[in-house]
Amino acid sequence: MPVTNEKSTRFTDEVRSISPWAFLLAALAFVGMTALLVIVTHGDKTAPPPAVMVLLGILAGTLIACYILLIGYVNRDAGRRGMSRVLWTLLAIFVPNALGIVLYFILRKPRLLNCPQCRAVVEPGFGFCPRCRYRLSPVCPHCQHGVNLGDKFCPYCGGDLGTGMNAASTQVPIQK
Repeated sequence: MPVTNEKSTRFTDEVRSISPWAFLLAALAFVGMTALLVIVTHGDKTAPPPAVMVLLGILAGTLIACYILLIGYVNRDAGRRGMSRVLWTLLAIFVPNALGIVLYFILRKPRLLNCPQCRAVVEPGFGFCPRCRYRLSPVCPHCQHGVNLGDKFCPYCGGDLGTGMNAASTQVPIQK
């Protein structure tokens, strides 16, 4: 059994990972920016029509709300990946022009995985679990090269892998 993420990485699951405080701040910023632009330009004779100001307020509010939601996502995602939540959140907030957020997405660590046998945290790319020695990816029983889970034949030696990789081909006997 290959290592899998504990949670799927669908977009809706990623959005659910954002803190409720970020949604609240984003909603307040959206409403506040829209109201601010309409109220500030209400008495100005040279201002564009109120409909245009409402649309500009909605656009500005949407941009600020998205920025706040991205900061909330960086905060939660850094914690999931074993990185410093405070450091990356501060970088996302204070590095200008959203470059802190871009840097986070470029430099972030891969998500940590769990061993299917003992549930220990395992880094991507490990061949064996460091706690229980469970083989994390299937191998050919003939040549011991790594194979994909759905393969019927080994791409290295041509050996028959059977109808599918079974648990015996992923287990490693414990030697004492």
